[in-house]
Amino acid sequence: MRIKRGVNAVKKRRKIFKLAKGYYGCKSKNYRIAREAVMKSLNYAYIGRKRRKRDMRSLWIARINAGARINGLSYSKLMHGLKVAGIELNRKVLADLAVSDEKAFAELCSKAKAAI
Repeated sequence: MRIKRGVNAVKKRRKIFKLAKGYYGCKSKNYRIAREAVMKSLNYAYIGRKRRKRDMRSLWIARINAGARINGLSYSKLMHGLKVAGIELNRKVLADLAVSDEKAFAELCSKAKAAI
């Protein structure tokens, strides 16, 4: 008795076509081209997940720097002052404070200035 694997092949192709849905032209119709496009897309998505972390950190640093300069400090002086003062807040929280709660951020800046 021979084994026919048509069902599995169709399942494999269906999975690729589902991922390639909405792609332009042959990239969503032709299996070989769709598979290449999907592989490339998944690679871009993987790279993008790493890049997003970098982008968010640089955004937080820009926001902290803007808030620090309003309070008469540079970013590096503020971070050094906070470290010396023993205030351990990550950049995400500091950036959120700089944007949403300026009084609390000003208080942190004054403590950092005092510690330097």
